Amino acid sequence: MSRLKIAIACQGGGSQTAFTAGALKTLCQARIDNEFEVVGISGTSGGAVCATLLWYAFMKGERPVWGRMMEFWKENTAQGVVENAINRMIVESIRMVNTGMLPTLQISPSSPVMQSMTQFMTAGQRKGFGDFRGLLETHIDFAEIASWGPRPERPVLILGAANVTSGALAKFVSSREAIKVEHILASCAVPSIFPAVQIGTDAYWDGLFSDNPPVEELIRPRSMGEQNVPDEIWLIKINPTARLSVPIKPGEIIDRRNQLEGNISLFQQLGHLDLINDMILADAFRPEFLARFDIKGPVRIPKSFHTDPDKPYHIPCIEMPIELQDLLDYEGKIDRGPDNINRLIAEGEKAATRFLAERAAAVAASPLGQGQTAGQQAGS
Repeated sequence: MSRLKIAIACQGGGSQTAFTAGALKTLCQARIDNEFEVVGISGTSGGAVCATLLWYAFMKGERPVWGRMMEFWKENTAQGVVENAINRMIVESIRMVNTGMLPTLQISPSSPVMQSMTQFMTAGQRKGFGDFRGLLETHIDFAEIASWGPRPERPVLILGAANVTSGALAKFVSSREAIKVEHILASCAVPSIFPAVQIGTDAYWDGLFSDNPPVEELIRPRSMGEQNVPDEIWLIKINPTARLSVPIKPGEIIDRRNQLEGNISLFQQLGHLDLINDMILADAFRPEFLARFDIKGPVRIPKSFHTDPDKPYHIPCIEMPIELQDLLDYEGKIDRGPDNINRLIAEGEKAATRFLAERAAAVAASPLGQGQTAGQQAGS
């Protein structure tokens, strides 16, 4: 009997995507790959890091599949007195600038001054703390991936970035090309922190400016393959949709602006999917066309983004609880202190546990789901 096909989309958010790592770990511990067909994983920025680590473990058939990802986050966390002191200095200095307590210094991340400052602060430190590229290459064998070439097998990996010069929204897709370390670096290249990443003749910035995370591409047969179009898209969301109060202080304004910017492309993509689902429900597509792509009905996307709450294809997304979101700020996205990272991982684990319980309850309560597993429902 066929299993429900799912794709997981991971939003970016710097260090706060430790939440994503915790959520993915819990999903994998629940052995979702036994009940579902994981056909795609997408990500942007920190979400791209988590997505690629999990995808690589899936492709290698590793168990536990989340082990490599969690080892990365362990190494990425500040360790020891010196690293924690450097981390606190960076976070607090940026926080003081954003609150107006220190003057702003506009320094290009490509400038010799910034390069010298970075080398000075990370000199003699672990690769995991001072060398992001080296950390990625420690946990992912990109030479091995290059030997694979394009991989149409499930799951398909999709990473988002933005072409700085052309303005194009870039996607790096494992079914079309071998994933490189530069693809991840490009997706993570926040302009105020990292220089643009050169790939061939093009330069790229953070995927925040393109797809955060790629969602629409997860239902495109040209990327996924005709038999890999998901029945459901599970979204792990970092940037909050709502805020409890109006931001007034400079730091609060910067934080909220970053959150809104991080959600713009996501909401646009989900709006497009909502329209496509409406058209499917209205029989706007010929049955033989839908059958060609193995589409049995609307793609299930997060319920909180629908204009009509009564539509039949809702599922909850995995999102930080609003109480936690209210405690976080923009500077927390660069905070690699163990308290911050470990708390976010634990919150991600709890959020994913709630997600699975709520989803199981929703399936059991639905007319088609009574007495059936999700996989059986898909095959009915």
